[in-house]
Amino acid sequence: MLSPLPRLAAVALVGVDVANAAYSIATVADIKKTSADIAFDMMQYYKGNLTGQTPGILPGPPPAGDYYWWEAGAMWGALIDYWRFTGDASYNDVITQALLWQVGPGQDYMPLNVTASLGNDDQGFWGMTAMTAAENNFPNPPADQPQWLGLAQAVFNTQANPDRHDKTCNGGLRWQIPPLNNGYNYKNSIANGCFFNLGARLARYTGNKTYADWAETTWDWMRGVGLMDDNYSIHDGAHVETNCTDINNAQFSYNSGVFVLGAAHMYNYTDGSPVWKDRLDKLLNATLVRFFPDNIAFEPACEDQMSCTTDMLSFKGYVHRWLSITTQIAPYTAPVILPVLKTSAEAAVQTCTGEQNGRMCGFSWKKKKYDGSHGVGQQMNVLGAVSSLLIEQPGKAPVTNSTGGTSKGNPNAGSQSDSFTHDKPVTTADKAGAGIVTFLLAASTLGTFVWMGIGK
Repeated sequence: MLSPLPRLAAVALVGVDVANAAYSIATVADIKKTSADIAFDMMQYYKGNLTGQTPGILPGPPPAGDYYWWEAGAMWGALIDYWRFTGDASYNDVITQALLWQVGPGQDYMPLNVTASLGNDDQGFWGMTAMTAAENNFPNPPADQPQWLGLAQAVFNTQANPDRHDKTCNGGLRWQIPPLNNGYNYKNSIANGCFFNLGARLARYTGNKTYADWAETTWDWMRGVGLMDDNYSIHDGAHVETNCTDINNAQFSYNSGVFVLGAAHMYNYTDGSPVWKDRLDKLLNATLVRFFPDNIAFEPACEDQMSCTTDMLSFKGYVHRWLSITTQIAPYTAPVILPVLKTSAEAAVQTCTGEQNGRMCGFSWKKKKYDGSHGVGQQMNVLGAVSSLLIEQPGKAPVTNSTGGTSKGNPNAGSQSDSFTHDKPVTTADKAGAGIVTFLLAASTLGTFVWMGIGK
């Protein structure tokens, strides 16, 4: 593998302060203070550490609250990165409690209470957060509890199981896991992107070629089926009834971001393979062009109309964090990525002039002022943008098991997982329910992403 971290191009922090903004990001100290305030405001939405509440989850799922299970898993990943970048351990005990509480009976992030909306992407986000914990040497759980690396391996192993990879569309993961869930007939980019990302990161961390082989297979499937086109645009998904020929062309930033970080890990794992460098370069360029117009993060599928679902309102922060980490895994990308992220973060903090003592963050960063929206996603976005300005502060790239990683793995993790093969066969009524999703997807422009709010 490549050496962990050659010297990166410096990010100029001095002079980044923005007039009339709620926060300053002019110095390292300012960035840490701003990040701490944003994280605190984000955590006001979390009730899982209160008496009578369920640890690990955000209020939901709808109609009980705004948030599906997966977004909490993503939030803990953002807070682990926040800890790594800033050194603030204020939330570490809460993070650990959350990540261990939600592992499920198979210790694979398939808890029974979320089965009705359990997707490969949902499970994948929790698995990627466990992988982030391992890579960052986040404090390990007690010895009698599942360990971060083992949890990431459990998620990967369940998703690599032949039960998840049928012959429809020549392979690929379906969106949903249980056959009775609406959306089981849909194969999408984020489910396969999480699997690709996790495989590439496990390959780099462990040196095990099996993970890399799966990552290669998933990349090839995405290209072959057309969900990643020749311009490296990543389209949302397609249905098995059409052999995945009815491609939903909606593009979301987190689809591109999750593949960029995975491709960077494959570049690193292959010691700078020209093939993976070419793939990374083209995908990175497409990502920056489409999702960072004027160097400011933008969600083109929904932002102009402010028609974004709660899920979509959280995508920008993941992309900021994943691109920043890419500069450590594939350091030659730093001069291209870091100036864009700096400009985008400058715009982001200017939206934090809203409710709650005049510092709640908005969503539409290009406006450079508070837009009236607020929530976990909006806070998590700006937290990711601001805290990742400190990407060089840790001084080294995420660790591996040969460069100081301490998390214990379990190659057989996930062997006790529920395969859901005991479920009754899908009935005509079930197909009709899934057909409703198909109809909504095709009905209108808004329909291209209605699926994210159905059965999720």
